[in-house]
This record gives sequence, C-alpha cells and structure tokens, in this order.
Amino acid sequence: MKPGLELRALRGATTANANSGEAIAEAVAELIEELLHRNDLAGDRVLSVTFSVTADLDACFPAAIARRRPDWGRVALLDCQQMAVSGDLPRCIRLLAHAWLDASREVVHPYLRDAARLRPDRADSGHLSAPASSPADH
Repeated sequence: MKPGLELRALRGATTANANSGEAIAEAVAELIEELLHRNDLAGDRVLSVTFSVTADLDACFPAAIARRRPDWGRVALLDCQQMAVSGDLPRCIRLLAHAWLDASREVVHPYLRDAARLRPDRADSGHLSAPASSPADH
C-alpha cells in the first residue's frame, strides 16, 4: 500500500462513431484522458484496466490503444466482449480500472458520448441524451 493512497475501482464508458480502428482509437483515447484528468491520476498510479466492447466493435483491441501511452508500461490491460443483451447501446466501450487514489478523493466515473445514457447520474449534464433502452445499471 502506498502512504495516503487507497486502491480504488473506477468505471467509465463511451461509444465509437464507427467500427473502425480510427474511431475506436479516438473513443478509447478520449475515455482514458477523461478518466485520468477527472481523477487527477498519473500513469504510475493505474494498476489495471479491463475494457469490454459490444459485439459490433471488432476492428481493434482497446487495450492496444491504451498500451500506446508512454506512462502505461506497467499497467495490466485486458480486453473482453461485453455480454450481449437485447437493446444494449451499440458500439459501446466500457472500462474498469484499478488505481491508487488519495484516500479523501471522490472517485469520478466518466460516461462519455452516447454512453452518458447508461449512467446519467455520472455523466456531464451538457452531454445527456435520452435514457438508455435497457434499465440495467451498466
């Protein structure tokens, strides 16, 4: 354990504009930047990130995009396919990260783009869309 720090779990999600390497890379990079910025995180405090994608995204691996970060050489990265549920948000990329955060810091879970519909309580008010078609907590 690091002094004054707690191991915390952070969630987040976004959507890609298309099933292309470029669109997925753009969405993943934006999600990672927001996760780090909103939680005042440096790369050496991130331990692991698991990405899940909906079945309609198969052009590239999100972890391969994250691996490009120069400060993430020691971060354990994993990709998996999101469970297929009827009515789920298309082209969705979710993440679960584990990081060392200051014990008193409130965790911020970024839900970006159309993924803001999954968790309106965690999305920026300026980016809200219609409610998700599925009532499940994603």
